[in-house]
Amino acid sequence: MGVTDGAKRRGRPTGPIYDPLGMYADEGPAAGSDESRTPGAGLPVLAEDRLPIPLSDQPLRARWDPTAPPEGAARPRPDRETKKQSALGRFVSAYGWRAYALPVLLMITVLVGVDVFSGNADTVTGMPGFGRLSEHNDKAGIIGGAPPRGDGKFPVDLASGAVPGGGPFTDTGTGAWHVVPGAGAQFGIGTEHIFNYTVEIEDGVDTSDFGGDYAVGKMVDATLSNPKSWTHDSRFAFRRIDNGNPDFRISLTSRDSTRKACGFEIPIDSSCYNADLGRVMLSEVRWVRGAVAFEGDVGSYRQYQINHEVGHAIGYHEHQPCETDGSLAPVMMQQTFGTRNNDIAKLDPDGVVPMDGKTCKFNPWPYPRA
Repeated sequence: MGVTDGAKRRGRPTGPIYDPLGMYADEGPAAGSDESRTPGAGLPVLAEDRLPIPLSDQPLRARWDPTAPPEGAARPRPDRETKKQSALGRFVSAYGWRAYALPVLLMITVLVGVDVFSGNADTVTGMPGFGRLSEHNDKAGIIGGAPPRGDGKFPVDLASGAVPGGGPFTDTGTGAWHVVPGAGAQFGIGTEHIFNYTVEIEDGVDTSDFGGDYAVGKMVDATLSNPKSWTHDSRFAFRRIDNGNPDFRISLTSRDSTRKACGFEIPIDSSCYNADLGRVMLSEVRWVRGAVAFEGDVGSYRQYQINHEVGHAIGYHEHQPCETDGSLAPVMMQQTFGTRNNDIAKLDPDGVVPMDGKTCKFNPWPYPRA
Protein backbone atom coordinates (compact mmCIF):
# COMPACT_ATOMS: atom_id res chain seq x y z
CA MET A 1 0.00 0.00 0.00
CA GLY A 2 1.53 3.37 -0.98
CA VAL A 3 1.81 6.46 1.12
CA THR A 4 -0.76 8.15 -0.99
CA ASP A 5 -3.31 5.47 -0.34
CA GLY A 6 -2.61 5.61 3.37
CA ALA A 7 -3.01 9.37 3.35
CA LYS A 8 -6.38 9.03 1.71
CA ARG A 9 -7.51 6.54 4.35
CA ARG A 10 -6.40 8.91 7.10
CA GLY A 11 -8.29 11.81 5.52
CA ARG A 12 -5.27 13.60 4.15
CA PRO A 13 -6.01 16.00 1.34
CA THR A 14 -5.11 14.57 -2.00
CA GLY A 15 -4.87 17.79 -3.92
CA PRO A 16 -3.49 21.29 -3.53
CA ILE A 17 -4.33 23.08 -0.29
CA TYR A 18 -5.49 26.67 -0.51
CA ASP A 19 -3.87 28.38 2.44
CA PRO A 20 -4.35 32.19 2.14
CA LEU A 21 -3.71 32.85 5.83
CA GLY A 22 -0.61 30.67 6.11
CA MET A 23 -2.18 28.34 8.56
CA TYR A 24 -0.24 25.39 7.32
CA ALA A 25 3.52 25.01 6.86
CA ASP A 26 5.08 23.49 3.85
CA GLU A 27 7.28 20.44 4.20
CA GLY A 28 8.72 21.30 0.79
CA PRO A 29 12.06 22.85 -0.05
CA ALA A 30 13.87 24.91 2.48
CA ALA A 31 13.89 28.62 2.24
CA GLY A 32 16.32 29.81 -0.38
CA SER A 33 16.09 26.67 -2.57
CA ASP A 34 15.21 26.84 -6.21
CA GLU A 35 11.68 25.65 -5.62
CA SER A 36 11.07 28.42 -3.15
CA ARG A 37 12.08 31.00 -5.68
CA THR A 38 9.44 30.20 -8.20
CA PRO A 39 7.51 32.97 -9.93
CA GLY A 40 4.75 34.31 -7.80
CA ALA A 41 6.76 34.05 -4.60
CA GLY A 42 5.00 35.84 -1.73
CA LEU A 43 1.60 34.45 -2.78
CA PRO A 44 -0.13 31.75 -0.74
CA VAL A 45 1.61 28.42 -1.12
CA LEU A 46 -0.29 25.49 -2.48
CA ALA A 47 1.13 22.53 -0.68
CA GLU A 48 0.31 19.62 -2.86
CA ASP A 49 -0.27 16.26 -1.29
CA ARG A 50 1.48 17.24 1.91
CA LEU A 51 0.31 16.78 5.48
CA PRO A 52 -0.97 20.14 6.88
CA ILE A 53 0.63 21.29 10.07
CA PRO A 54 -1.52 23.79 12.03
CA LEU A 55 0.38 26.79 13.32
CA SER A 56 -1.94 27.46 16.24
CA ASP A 57 -4.79 25.75 18.01
CA GLN A 58 -6.44 29.12 18.95
CA PRO A 59 -9.30 30.59 16.91
CA LEU A 60 -9.02 33.92 15.20
CA ARG A 61 -10.24 36.79 17.39
CA ALA A 62 -11.26 40.29 16.41
CA ARG A 63 -9.66 42.96 18.57
CA TRP A 64 -11.74 45.58 20.34
CA ASP A 65 -9.41 48.36 19.29
CA PRO A 66 -7.82 47.71 15.90
CA THR A 67 -5.50 50.69 16.43
CA ALA A 68 -4.23 49.49 19.79
CA PRO A 69 -0.68 48.16 20.10
CA PRO A 70 -0.12 44.44 20.50
CA GLU A 71 -1.23 42.81 23.68
CA GLY A 72 1.11 43.34 26.53
CA ALA A 73 2.31 46.68 25.25
CA ALA A 74 1.31 49.58 27.44
CA ARG A 75 0.04 52.60 25.62
CA PRO A 76 -1.04 55.72 27.47
CA ARG A 77 -4.59 56.83 26.67
CA PRO A 78 -4.82 60.28 25.16
CA ASP A 79 -6.02 63.02 27.44
CA ARG A 80 -9.57 64.11 26.66
CA GLU A 81 -10.68 67.64 27.09
CA THR A 82 -13.44 67.70 29.76
CA LYS A 83 -16.04 70.43 29.76
CA LYS A 84 -17.26 71.61 33.15
CA GLN A 85 -21.07 71.14 33.40
CA SER A 86 -23.20 74.07 34.60
CA ALA A 87 -25.51 73.88 37.62
CA LEU A 88 -28.54 73.81 35.31
CA GLY A 89 -26.98 71.03 33.27
CA ARG A 90 -26.29 68.98 36.39
CA PHE A 91 -29.91 69.54 37.53
CA VAL A 92 -31.33 68.37 34.20
CA SER A 93 -29.00 65.36 34.15
CA ALA A 94 -30.04 64.38 37.67
CA TYR A 95 -33.80 64.81 37.32
CA GLY A 96 -34.47 64.15 33.65
CA TRP A 97 -38.05 64.93 32.50
CA ARG A 98 -38.93 66.11 35.99
CA ALA A 99 -36.66 69.08 35.46
CA TYR A 100 -39.04 70.28 32.73
CA ALA A 101 -42.22 69.44 34.68
CA LEU A 102 -41.30 71.41 37.80
CA PRO A 103 -41.48 74.87 36.18
CA VAL A 104 -44.89 74.01 34.72
CA LEU A 105 -46.21 72.91 38.12
CA LEU A 106 -44.79 76.05 39.71
CA MET A 107 -46.59 78.22 37.17
CA ILE A 108 -49.89 76.39 37.78
CA THR A 109 -49.49 76.91 41.53
CA VAL A 110 -48.91 80.63 41.03
CA LEU A 111 -51.99 80.94 38.79
CA VAL A 112 -54.18 79.14 41.33
CA GLY A 113 -52.91 81.42 44.07
CA VAL A 114 -53.68 84.50 41.98
CA ASP A 115 -57.18 83.16 41.28
CA VAL A 116 -57.81 82.55 44.98
CA PHE A 117 -56.76 86.03 46.04
CA SER A 118 -58.54 87.72 43.15
CA GLY A 119 -61.94 86.60 44.43
CA ASN A 120 -63.04 84.37 41.55
CA ALA A 121 -63.60 81.07 43.36
CA ASP A 122 -65.56 79.56 46.22
CA THR A 123 -62.31 79.36 48.15
CA VAL A 124 -62.02 83.14 48.23
CA THR A 125 -62.55 83.39 51.96
CA GLY A 126 -62.56 81.12 54.95
CA MET A 127 -65.69 80.34 56.89
CA PRO A 128 -68.47 82.95 56.66
CA GLY A 129 -69.03 84.66 59.99
CA PHE A 130 -72.04 84.39 62.30
CA GLY A 131 -72.15 87.66 64.18
CA ARG A 132 -72.38 87.90 67.95
CA LEU A 133 -73.49 84.87 69.95
CA SER A 134 -75.93 85.84 72.71
CA GLU A 135 -76.41 83.94 75.92
CA HIS A 136 -78.86 81.12 75.50
CA ASN A 137 -81.17 82.43 78.23
CA ASP A 138 -81.36 85.85 76.54
CA LYS A 139 -84.39 84.95 74.44
CA ALA A 140 -87.56 86.49 75.85
CA GLY A 141 -89.62 88.28 73.21
CA ILE A 142 -87.18 87.44 70.39
CA ILE A 143 -88.49 86.53 66.98
CA GLY A 144 -85.44 85.68 64.92
CA GLY A 145 -85.54 85.39 61.14
CA ALA A 146 -88.78 87.28 60.54
CA PRO A 147 -88.99 89.96 57.85
CA PRO A 148 -88.31 93.48 59.11
CA ARG A 149 -91.37 95.53 60.03
CA GLY A 150 -90.60 98.03 57.28
CA ASP A 151 -91.75 101.61 56.89
CA GLY A 152 -94.38 101.11 54.24
CA LYS A 153 -91.96 101.98 51.42
CA PHE A 154 -90.60 98.52 50.76
CA PRO A 155 -91.02 96.91 47.32
CA VAL A 156 -94.04 94.61 47.53
CA ASP A 157 -93.02 92.80 44.34
CA LEU A 158 -89.40 91.97 45.19
CA ALA A 159 -88.64 89.17 42.73
CA SER A 160 -85.95 87.52 44.86
CA GLY A 161 -88.40 87.08 47.77
CA ALA A 162 -91.21 85.51 45.75
CA VAL A 163 -92.32 81.95 46.41
CA PRO A 164 -91.27 79.79 43.43
CA GLY A 165 -93.73 77.50 41.69
CA GLY A 166 -93.98 73.93 42.85
CA GLY A 167 -96.02 71.41 44.78
CA PRO A 168 -99.06 71.95 47.01
CA PHE A 169 -98.80 73.29 50.55
CA THR A 170 -101.15 73.91 53.47
CA ASP A 171 -102.55 77.40 53.91
CA THR A 172 -104.22 76.84 57.28
CA GLY A 173 -103.56 74.36 60.08
CA THR A 174 -105.16 73.91 63.47
CA GLY A 175 -102.59 75.84 65.48
CA ALA A 176 -101.59 72.69 67.41
CA TRP A 177 -98.61 70.41 66.78
CA HIS A 178 -97.88 66.73 67.31
CA VAL A 179 -94.45 65.30 68.15
CA VAL A 180 -92.85 62.98 65.60
CA PRO A 181 -91.46 59.90 67.41
CA GLY A 182 -87.70 59.37 67.05
CA ALA A 183 -85.54 60.03 70.10
CA GLY A 184 -81.84 59.62 69.33
CA ALA A 185 -78.31 59.79 70.67
CA GLN A 186 -76.39 63.01 71.19
CA PHE A 187 -74.30 64.33 68.33
CA GLY A 188 -71.61 66.92 68.89
CA ILE A 189 -69.31 67.49 71.86
CA GLY A 190 -71.29 70.15 73.75
CA THR A 191 -68.67 71.68 76.04
CA GLU A 192 -71.08 74.55 76.81
CA HIS A 193 -74.55 73.58 75.56
CA ILE A 194 -76.37 70.35 74.83
CA PHE A 195 -79.65 71.30 73.20
CA ASN A 196 -82.61 68.94 73.37
CA TYR A 197 -85.11 69.36 70.57
CA THR A 198 -88.28 67.76 69.27
CA VAL A 199 -89.54 67.52 65.69
CA GLU A 200 -93.19 68.48 65.41
CA ILE A 201 -95.77 68.83 62.63
CA GLU A 202 -98.75 71.15 62.81
CA ASP A 203 -102.02 69.27 62.74
CA GLY A 204 -103.67 69.73 59.37
CA VAL A 205 -100.37 69.78 57.44
CA ASP A 206 -100.21 66.89 54.99
CA THR A 207 -96.63 65.64 54.70
CA SER A 208 -97.37 62.66 52.43
CA ASP A 209 -96.16 64.49 49.30
CA PHE A 210 -92.62 64.81 50.74
CA GLY A 211 -92.19 61.50 52.53
CA GLY A 212 -94.39 61.86 55.61
CA ASP A 213 -93.64 62.97 59.18
CA TYR A 214 -90.81 60.46 59.55
CA ALA A 215 -88.96 61.93 56.52
CA VAL A 216 -89.20 65.42 58.00
CA GLY A 217 -87.64 64.17 61.24
CA LYS A 218 -84.84 62.40 59.37
CA MET A 219 -84.08 65.56 57.40
CA VAL A 220 -83.79 67.60 60.59
CA ASP A 221 -81.55 65.00 62.26
CA ALA A 222 -79.30 64.55 59.22
CA THR A 223 -78.85 68.32 58.89
CA LEU A 224 -77.96 69.04 62.52
CA SER A 225 -75.63 66.03 62.81
CA ASN A 226 -73.71 66.97 59.67
CA PRO A 227 -70.13 68.17 60.38
CA LYS A 228 -70.90 71.27 58.31
CA SER A 229 -73.65 72.23 60.74
CA TRP A 230 -73.46 73.76 64.22
CA THR A 231 -71.85 70.70 65.84
CA HIS A 232 -68.63 71.63 64.06
CA ASP A 233 -68.28 74.03 67.01
CA SER A 234 -67.34 71.89 70.01
CA ARG A 235 -69.40 74.15 72.28
CA PHE A 236 -72.64 72.78 70.82
CA ALA A 237 -74.31 69.39 70.85
CA PHE A 238 -77.85 68.29 70.01
CA ARG A 239 -80.06 65.45 71.10
CA ARG A 240 -83.50 64.66 69.75
CA ILE A 241 -86.16 63.70 72.26
CA ASP A 242 -89.83 62.82 71.80
CA ASN A 243 -91.14 63.49 75.32
CA GLY A 244 -90.38 65.94 78.10
CA ASN A 245 -89.44 69.61 77.77
CA PRO A 246 -86.99 70.41 74.97
CA ASP A 247 -84.90 73.55 74.62
CA PHE A 248 -86.79 74.26 71.40
CA ARG A 249 -89.33 72.57 69.15
CA ILE A 250 -88.53 72.36 65.44
CA SER A 251 -92.01 72.73 63.98
CA LEU A 252 -93.16 72.39 60.37
CA THR A 253 -96.04 74.87 60.22
CA SER A 254 -98.76 75.98 57.80
CA ARG A 255 -98.57 79.29 55.98
CA ASP A 256 -101.10 81.16 58.13
CA SER A 257 -99.73 79.90 61.46
CA THR A 258 -96.18 80.82 60.41
CA ARG A 259 -97.26 84.33 59.48
CA LYS A 260 -98.95 84.78 62.86
CA ALA A 261 -95.92 83.53 64.77
CA CYS A 262 -93.26 85.27 62.70
CA GLY A 263 -94.93 88.49 61.53
CA PHE A 264 -95.95 89.49 58.04
CA GLU A 265 -95.64 93.27 57.84
CA ILE A 266 -93.58 92.80 54.69
CA PRO A 267 -95.57 90.25 52.66
CA ILE A 268 -92.83 87.68 52.12
CA ASP A 269 -93.24 84.13 53.43
CA SER A 270 -90.40 83.16 55.73
CA SER A 271 -89.52 81.04 58.76
CA CYS A 272 -88.42 82.22 62.19
CA TYR A 273 -87.54 81.33 65.76
CA ASN A 274 -90.19 82.52 68.23
CA ALA A 275 -88.59 82.48 71.68
CA ASP A 276 -91.89 83.08 73.49
CA LEU A 277 -93.31 79.92 71.92
CA GLY A 278 -90.01 78.06 72.16
CA ARG A 279 -90.50 77.04 68.53
CA VAL A 280 -88.35 77.03 65.44
CA MET A 281 -91.11 77.76 62.94
CA LEU A 282 -90.37 76.14 59.57
CA SER A 283 -92.66 77.57 56.92
CA GLU A 284 -94.24 74.64 55.08
CA VAL A 285 -94.72 76.67 51.92
CA ARG A 286 -90.95 77.30 51.85
CA TRP A 287 -90.22 73.65 52.76
CA VAL A 288 -92.18 72.64 49.64
CA ARG A 289 -91.20 75.46 47.25
CA GLY A 290 -87.81 76.74 48.43
CA ALA A 291 -86.53 80.21 47.47
CA VAL A 292 -85.53 81.92 44.24
CA ALA A 293 -81.88 82.30 45.29
CA PHE A 294 -81.52 78.48 45.60
CA GLU A 295 -82.29 78.00 41.92
CA GLY A 296 -84.68 75.06 42.38
CA ASP A 297 -82.47 73.18 44.87
CA VAL A 298 -85.21 72.54 47.43
CA GLY A 299 -83.14 70.04 49.43
CA SER A 300 -80.38 72.60 50.04
CA TYR A 301 -82.99 75.19 50.94
CA ARG A 302 -84.46 72.89 53.62
CA GLN A 303 -80.97 72.47 55.10
CA TYR A 304 -80.57 76.25 55.12
CA GLN A 305 -84.04 76.69 56.64
CA ILE A 306 -83.16 74.35 59.53
CA ASN A 307 -79.63 75.69 60.14
CA HIS A 308 -80.64 79.35 59.93
CA GLU A 309 -83.55 79.14 62.36
CA VAL A 310 -81.73 76.80 64.75
CA GLY A 311 -78.89 79.35 64.65
CA HIS A 312 -81.33 81.90 66.07
CA ALA A 313 -82.45 79.38 68.69
CA ILE A 314 -78.91 78.72 69.98
CA GLY A 315 -78.09 82.42 70.29
CA TYR A 316 -77.19 83.92 66.89
CA HIS A 317 -79.98 86.48 66.87
CA GLU A 318 -78.54 88.89 64.32
CA HIS A 319 -78.64 88.64 60.57
CA GLN A 320 -75.65 89.17 58.31
CA PRO A 321 -74.94 90.63 54.88
CA CYS A 322 -72.99 89.08 52.03
CA GLU A 323 -69.44 89.61 53.26
CA THR A 324 -67.33 89.06 50.14
CA ASP A 325 -68.64 89.53 46.62
CA GLY A 326 -68.82 86.20 44.81
CA SER A 327 -68.25 84.08 47.93
CA LEU A 328 -70.63 81.79 49.81
CA ALA A 329 -73.38 83.53 51.73
CA PRO A 330 -73.24 83.39 55.53
CA VAL A 331 -75.86 80.97 56.85
CA MET A 332 -77.28 83.81 58.96
CA MET A 333 -77.91 85.92 55.86
CA GLN A 334 -81.63 86.14 54.98
CA GLN A 335 -81.20 84.05 51.85
CA THR A 336 -84.96 83.51 51.61
CA PHE A 337 -85.13 87.15 50.53
CA GLY A 338 -82.14 86.83 48.22
CA THR A 339 -78.35 86.64 48.19
CA ARG A 340 -77.81 90.21 46.92
CA ASN A 341 -77.24 92.80 49.60
CA ASN A 342 -79.10 95.40 47.57
CA ASP A 343 -82.31 93.32 47.52
CA ILE A 344 -82.32 92.82 51.29
CA ALA A 345 -81.38 96.45 51.93
CA LYS A 346 -84.46 97.55 49.99
CA LEU A 347 -86.64 95.73 52.53
CA ASP A 348 -84.88 97.31 55.52
CA PRO A 349 -82.81 100.38 54.58
CA ASP A 350 -81.80 100.93 58.22
CA GLY A 351 -80.83 97.31 58.86
CA VAL A 352 -77.49 95.53 59.02
CA VAL A 353 -77.29 94.87 55.28
CA PRO A 354 -75.67 97.70 53.28
CA MET A 355 -76.60 98.77 49.78
CA ASP A 356 -73.13 97.93 48.46
CA GLY A 357 -73.83 95.79 45.38
CA LYS A 358 -72.27 92.60 46.78
CA THR A 359 -73.75 89.29 45.69
CA CYS A 360 -73.10 85.91 47.29
CA LYS A 361 -73.80 82.31 46.33
CA PHE A 362 -76.45 80.42 48.25
CA ASN A 363 -75.14 78.34 51.14
CA PRO A 364 -77.06 76.15 53.61
CA TRP A 365 -74.21 75.48 56.06
CA PRO A 366 -72.58 77.32 58.99
CA TYR A 367 -69.26 75.61 58.14
CA PRO A 368 -69.46 74.85 54.42
CA ARG A 369 -65.78 73.85 54.13
CA ALA A 370 -65.67 71.59 57.17
